[in-house]
Amino acid sequence: MSRIGKQPIAIPANVKVSVAGEKVSAEGPKGRLTVVMPPTTTAQLAGATLTITRQGDAAEAKAMHGLARALVNNMIQGVSLGYQRKLEIQGVGFKASVQANQVNMALGFSHPIVYPIPSGIKVTVDENTKITIDGADKELVGRVASELRSYYPPEPYKGKGVRYAGEHVVRKEGKTVQ
Repeated sequence: MSRIGKQPIAIPANVKVSVAGEKVSAEGPKGRLTVVMPPTTTAQLAGATLTITRQGDAAEAKAMHGLARALVNNMIQGVSLGYQRKLEIQGVGFKASVQANQVNMALGFSHPIVYPIPSGIKVTVDENTKITIDGADKELVGRVASELRSYYPPEPYKGKGVRYAGEHVVRKEGKTVQ
């Protein structure tokens, strides 16, 4: 059996989980999410625990077993606690702001970068250079952070760009005159 897949999922008291065929839904203080189970897996709800089982011993079924359990666990954690990613902007004149439902970033280009915020995501900016992304869906929070970072990834010579909080950028030495 999959080591991850066979672990039962404990459901917190403030989360309501329902299993309907191949769909598992969870509703909590941070929102409501639904996961469609892979075809070789099923979910059983027993009291305050949820167990994922699989049919067959094929390699794909084993992989889907662990994947399904991880997706459901991330969904339950997301609706109860939520997920957060932090970005930092470094560079002279580089800044960001949130206006209406979009993030405006000035990253040294001739035009401002406007990124529409997807529904279910909350973006806040502190000190014009610290961006915080909050949401219940782990995949969506990570994707938004990745897309914002992709506009100007940190470069190795001066260290300018958008980076994850705490990310270490290996610096290179520039050219020297002989």
